[in-house]
Amino acid sequence: MLDVVVVGGGPVGMFLAALLLQHGMSVRILEQRSEPNTHSRAIGIHPPSLEALDGVGVASGLIAEGVRIRRGVAIGGGVELAGMSFDSVSRRYPFVLSVPQARTEAALERRVRELDGGALLRGATVTGMHDDGSSVAVDVLTAGGESRIHASLAVAADGVRSTVRQLLEAPARLKVYRDRYLMGDFADSTAFGPDAALFLEAAGIVESFPLPGGVRRWVARLPGAPAVAGADPEASTTGGLARIVLERTGVAVDAGTNSMLSSFGARTRMVERMVHGRVTLIGDAAHEISPIGGQGMNLGWLDAADLVPFILRRLAGTGRERDFRSFEGHRLRAAATAARQAEINMALGRPLQRPWWTVRNRLIGCAAGVPAVNARVAARFTMH
Repeated sequence: MLDVVVVGGGPVGMFLAALLLQHGMSVRILEQRSEPNTHSRAIGIHPPSLEALDGVGVASGLIAEGVRIRRGVAIGGGVELAGMSFDSVSRRYPFVLSVPQARTEAALERRVRELDGGALLRGATVTGMHDDGSSVAVDVLTAGGESRIHASLAVAADGVRSTVRQLLEAPARLKVYRDRYLMGDFADSTAFGPDAALFLEAAGIVESFPLPGGVRRWVARLPGAPAVAGADPEASTTGGLARIVLERTGVAVDAGTNSMLSSFGARTRMVERMVHGRVTLIGDAAHEISPIGGQGMNLGWLDAADLVPFILRRLAGTGRERDFRSFEGHRLRAAATAARQAEINMALGRPLQRPWWTVRNRLIGCAAGVPAVNARVAARFTMH
């Protein structure tokens, strides 16, 4: 019987497995995808996550591949409203690392394979989960047929559409927002270098982040959701995103250099409980929050890092049920804080009539001019 079965071989599941393998645990990762993910929606790794990733030996390699964002600027009407430095948020990692999610997943997978070449099982669909109080049996469907895997504990890190959450019938609170966004990666034609830029315009926010290889990601709030009267379907194209960027920021983006395009909405889903007997939900399986702010993947890593000591104690026979409840309460509070920050980020990016837009931008400029406020905002943005 295995010590732990991890459902989900994305960045959170791989990281958890690497931590457990380093402690000598026997682990099996069940990943539904037969091939590694090549789509990189998440790019930002915050300082606390870099500390955690260093614990499995992948942080330095990712830093060498990525772009260190040490500063962010807010711009409105062509004028810089505020600058925010991340120098004070961490002595070791005073920056947000920008690196495509696919590269992060690849680094974590390499580390897992170094620790145990047979730990990862791809093309595995979980069809059932049974907790008898002393162990967990997981029913799995692969190309080779059906099988059952037994483990002392199970952890679900299988994302927003979590199969395990559905199998457990875990109650969750869901809130859907009307905000919709379009993002794309293009050759960098700006002079921002390694800085992030937020364009707080009356028509809606445009965010811009550097990526490795002379690429820059652009994220724009769309004029309306598809279900909203007056929404422009042409906006959700490469050319449409380039047009929005030009109209709102004055930056000409070459649509022909586009290497990724994706539209997305925003919602919050929070489970009432993360721990269900011998099964624990972490990451997006437990708490889905708006992608604006880039906190989701980082939250999952911090879930995993906090969970490992409790798993080790339980496997050693010294863990108690209330220990897991303590973990659960702490992580749900962290997720609620992140969700509130994401709501603030979305509110700041919504369209405003000109008079209110002017007032908001002036207030942001005034607040940013207060060092203590500036430092506090920088800490919140980097999950400190």
